[in-house]
Amino acid sequence: MDFTGDLHGRLVLPHDPDWHTARMAWQLAVDQRPAAVVHAATAQDVCATVLAAQQLGLRVAPQGTGHNAAPLGSLHRTILLRTDRLGEVSIDPLTRIARVGAGVRWAQVTDEASKYGLMALAGSAADVGVVGYTLGGGVSWFARSHGLASNQVVAADVVLADGTLVRVDADNHPELFWALRGGGGVAGIVTALEFRLFPKTEVQAGMLAWPLEQAATVLTAWRRWVDDVPDAVTSLGRMLRLPPLPDLPEPLRGRSLVAIEAVCDLPAPQADALLAPLRDLGPFLDTFAPTAVSDLHLLHMDPPYPVPAAGDGLLLSGLPSGALAAFLGMTGAGRDLPLLSVELRHLGGALRPGAVPGGAVDGLDAEFAMFGVGITPDATSVAAVHEVLDELREAMGPWEAATGYRNFAERSRGRFDPAEVTERLRAVKRAYDPHDLIHANHPVAPER
Repeated sequence: MDFTGDLHGRLVLPHDPDWHTARMAWQLAVDQRPAAVVHAATAQDVCATVLAAQQLGLRVAPQGTGHNAAPLGSLHRTILLRTDRLGEVSIDPLTRIARVGAGVRWAQVTDEASKYGLMALAGSAADVGVVGYTLGGGVSWFARSHGLASNQVVAADVVLADGTLVRVDADNHPELFWALRGGGGVAGIVTALEFRLFPKTEVQAGMLAWPLEQAATVLTAWRRWVDDVPDAVTSLGRMLRLPPLPDLPEPLRGRSLVAIEAVCDLPAPQADALLAPLRDLGPFLDTFAPTAVSDLHLLHMDPPYPVPAAGDGLLLSGLPSGALAAFLGMTGAGRDLPLLSVELRHLGGALRPGAVPGGAVDGLDAEFAMFGVGITPDATSVAAVHEVLDELREAMGPWEAATGYRNFAERSRGRFDPAEVTERLRAVKRAYDPHDLIHANHPVAPER
């Protein structure tokens, strides 16, 4: 295989000395073994890669960072297309539109937008790729007030399965535009994305933490609390079993605890009044303070570098007392779990389907999202984490929502969208990629 004459970037093959580095995902527990790796430097490199794949009978799997790499499965006879060199970031402060390349990570956008007093609907981790996160939906710290990040997309540059580069928006390729917003990159390879920003520089944000033994008291109080919070508040309850790592804040290092994290887009006095019932429970740590929007990625304590880990999640239709009891029984202090974190994230508000009109996924038809993750340095630990995640999923099964959310699903499964949305996505896939050349991490088969 050699189409390097058409590339501004680089083709890496299994015999090359940097092969193992080139094929590595951010999620280090995923052993990616593609036929080749292309580091694209331009949109034209993406076009050339797609055309070469056609000629060679291969598929193409685009990947920015590889945070959600596990659902890709086998990359046999697949070119892994790394887009990390497509690093364009431009902000138009008048229109409040950001334009970013497919390799851009959220830290680059939040830092640049903050210079103009603007914010993006970024995820909780600064080094997650903007494009992959957004195509999957994108639940930010402002999700309950602004909806999914995908609903704020206004245009995309997309390489189609025939190798052509097109602009996709409400007037050009409208069905593909609909599919891209929340349906994942199932029918085209995005090389650049344009989306709305919002005027905001500071919020009230932080964490309250207690010993894990108080989990039942704390999460029961939080569960009652979220029923009355305004849509300006997005929060989660979290069970943490933290290793003694130097990167962690000293009060948390090596401890097992229950925590409430929240972002309150409210004046400080109103936020303090709202938090009072939780503070009355006597947390040993209270970090709530005025926080720059560009610093919100520090709140969730996601690792700033690649790690070997395994996780999975699901959406919950509700969290009645029985569901919370089941969750506590599985994750509380009485169990020795291989999970670093298990969280319950409050949804609703502008995340309700149709609240903010958008594309294939215009909201999440659920009240809570659950996600668990564990560090997995070897195959034995992967199996142990997956076993516990399966047990947790079974325990919460009676309250699982009818649909799922791609970005919280790290093991591929077919149920994400209502039947009519799935069929429409299949029709788009059939129109734009009938031979299934594009290998997405959560695929949609072409309409038969």
